Amino acid sequence: MFDRKLDGVKVAILSASGFEYSELTKPRMALDEAGAETRVVSMKPGRITGWSDSEWGDSVAVDMTLEEAAGFDFDALLIPGGVMNPDKLRMNEDVIKFVKTFVDAGKPIASICHGPQVLIETGMLDGRTMTSWPSLKTDLKNAGANWVDQEVVSDNGLVTSRKPEDIPAFNKKMIEEFAEGIHENSVMTMKYKDKQPDAHKFFR
Repeated sequence: MFDRKLDGVKVAILSASGFEYSELTKPRMALDEAGAETRVVSMKPGRITGWSDSEWGDSVAVDMTLEEAAGFDFDALLIPGGVMNPDKLRMNEDVIKFVKTFVDAGKPIASICHGPQVLIETGMLDGRTMTSWPSLKTDLKNAGANWVDQEVVSDNGLVTSRKPEDIPAFNKKMIEEFAEGIHENSVMTMKYKDKQPDAHKFFR
């Protein structure tokens, strides 16, 4: 059990079908236990189906579509992994615009396994130290990130981990960073502080 460090903190969990089931449900449980208000955000309403042990697993309900979430004031973002999930997300222009609202505002972001693929599409990883599933190493380095092989990495509010076995360390660091809130010294915030988009404009 975590202390309720996140009372009042609103967290968007951005996902699509094909997410790694443990990488969404276990971090969400940790966030809920810490007092956060979590919302699963996806491209369409209904339910999204997870992937577990090399086959389709259980589904979870979508709490908000991207359009609904754009007008909601979230404090932090969680992007779970899974091979199919981030590949679907990164191809959607509105998803990337949504993620950029967190990046530009310096709000904390946590992503595990293949999830950082979505962050690559923001074009805002230059100089960030990160980890991920090993197959993303070259892609992240090409995006300007400093890739390291560690169970959890924290860089000015950006928390990343490699795989489901890293979830305990990932959850602990995620909660610490989400409790800290906006990171004014974030490299991404400083670099793009004059280009902060208004999420409400994306869906008009």
